[in-house]
Amino acid sequence: MDKFIYKKSAGITALSASISEFSYKKHAHAEYAIGATLRGIQHYTLDGSLQLSYPNGVMLFNPEQAHDGMAHDETGLDYVMLYIDPQLISEVGETKDIVRFSNPVVYDKRLEQKILSLSHAILSEKDEALCSELLLSFTDHLIHTKLSSYDKKDNVLIRKAKDMVHASLENVLKLDDICKELNLSKFQFIRLFKAHTGISPYQYFLNCKIERAKQVIEKNKDIYAAVSECGFVDLTHLNKHFKSVYGTTAFEYMSHLN
Repeated sequence: MDKFIYKKSAGITALSASISEFSYKKHAHAEYAIGATLRGIQHYTLDGSLQLSYPNGVMLFNPEQAHDGMAHDETGLDYVMLYIDPQLISEVGETKDIVRFSNPVVYDKRLEQKILSLSHAILSEKDEALCSELLLSFTDHLIHTKLSSYDKKDNVLIRKAKDMVHASLENVLKLDDICKELNLSKFQFIRLFKAHTGISPYQYFLNCKIERAKQVIEKNKDIYAAVSECGFVDLTHLNKHFKSVYGTTAFEYMSHLN
C-alpha cells in the first residue's frame, strides 16, 4: 500500500514514503529535494536520462529540475526525502552562490547518515533546535564536498518568462502575453522553455500553482484558501494535481503538518 508522511520543522519538509503502484507525474520543486533510498529501487527520469537509486543511494535534485518517479519493480520502494529552500541552504552554508549538484545519485555513507538523522528528527517531531543543528551538519557536508558546484544564471528570457508566470498564478496561463513580451513566436518560446527547464510552459505553470498551494496550506492551514488563491476550480481539482506531485491530497498533507 502506498504511504506518504510529511512533517515540517526548522524550515525543512521531510517525507517518509513507501510506494508500490503510485508514480509521480513529471514535475519540479522550487526547493532542493535530497533523499535516501532505504529499500527497493527508485526509478525516475531526470533531464531526459533514466536514473536508478538503489538502497543506500542518495538522490540529489536541484531546484526546478524536472523529474518523475516510481518503484522500479513490484517489490516496491521505501525512501526519505528532505525539501529545503535554496535561501536556507545559502544561509546555513554562509554562501551567496546557488549550489548545483552535478550527479543525480551518489553513494556517500556519511551524507546518507546525515539525511537519515535529519529526516528522523523532523518526522518524529524532535525539538526544532536539534533539527537546526542537524541541518547545519548536513549542509556543511553537502557543500564542502565535490558533490556540488556553483550555478550559472538562468537564460535571461527564461527568467523573465518564469517571473511573468509567477506573477499571475491565480489566472490562466497567458502564453500570448509572454511571447509578445519576449518577442518570440509561441512555438519558439515553447521549444526554448522546454530546452532550458525540461518541462513545457504549461507544466511549469501548473507546477508553480501546486507549489504555491502547498505554501498557502503550510502558512494558513486552510485548503480552501489554497484553492481560491491559486486559481483552482475547486478542491477536487487541487487534490488531483496535488496528489500527482506529492502522493497525497492537499487535506492529507495539511493534516500531517498539524
